[in-house]
Amino acid sequence: MKSGYRIVWTNHALTELQNTIHYLEENWTGKELQNLATNIEEAISLISHNPYLFQVSEIKRNIRRVTIAKHNTLYYRLKEDQIEILSFFSHRQSPEKRKLGTTS
Repeated sequence: MKSGYRIVWTNHALTELQNTIHYLEENWTGKELQNLATNIEEAISLISHNPYLFQVSEIKRNIRRVTIAKHNTLYYRLKEDQIEILSFFSHRQSPEKRKLGTTS
């Protein structure tokens, strides 16, 4: 069985994830944060084994999205032989702030 695609987080996605965690640390319990971490890990595992499993984004056709929690969506794309995580978007923000074309 194939071990899965390599997962690469863009700097933009990591910054969004970090900002979300800082916000949630002030507003959520430790158990809720652990559940979010588990949800992220499970989604990443599913994506790495089947990148076409989740819905195509309404923004760009080569980008897919998976809802991690009620207020968070992870956007990714298959790029050559790896999965590139483009954004960990918090729905507490305006949708206009989504940046999905960012790479690095």
